[in-house]
Amino acid sequence: METLPGILSLEAVDLRCTRGERTLFRGLRFSLRGGELLRIAGSNGSGKTSLLRIACGLLEPTNGTVRWGGEDIRKLEEEFRRRLLYIGHSNALKDDLTAAENLRFACVFACVTARDAQIVEALRRLGLAGFEHRPVRALSQGQRRRVALARLVLSQEAALWVLDEPFTALDARAMTCVQDLIGEHVSRGGAVMYTTHHEAQIAAAAALRIDLEAS
Repeated sequence: METLPGILSLEAVDLRCTRGERTLFRGLRFSLRGGELLRIAGSNGSGKTSLLRIACGLLEPTNGTVRWGGEDIRKLEEEFRRRLLYIGHSNALKDDLTAAENLRFACVFACVTARDAQIVEALRRLGLAGFEHRPVRALSQGQRRRVALARLVLSQEAALWVLDEPFTALDARAMTCVQDLIGEHVSRGGAVMYTTHHEAQIAAAAALRIDLEAS
């Protein structure tokens, strides 16, 4: 298995997140390097999704900095986004497009080159063979989630994966597939940051965990 080139570290320095009058977390520090898996745990309302969005540069922290390779991600902008795959809790799919069209659109938006055969293979690996040309509005919630997660198959060059509840609505077979994809990415030197309410079994030499507390 090839190793990803140019892996850099993601560092959070003295992060604070306040929403309204409520502080979700403060003074948060961590470092995530290539080949490491970081689970963000905590009850609902503890700030897990906010932390992931801050780590991706989608949400400004109230205080603190997120760095990629020692540089503030706000300064890196597009350079950082090219190394990132973010799959949020929402599937972000267009109901009128087919599964294959949605996946192709996501790849174009992320500047990922994917041939039609690769898109079909990605959907097949997520258990969606035969559903490639079916409109997303006709798919079940679990099938929709698998369409979104098929991006994992096509984003192996992204050094950092940030995944918000990737196992939601998945059956046991699909959950095993996603766990395997995450484990493969980490074994290639990629870094993965994720949240989950499930007890996932992901193979990783270095598995880290941060527990957030609802205030």
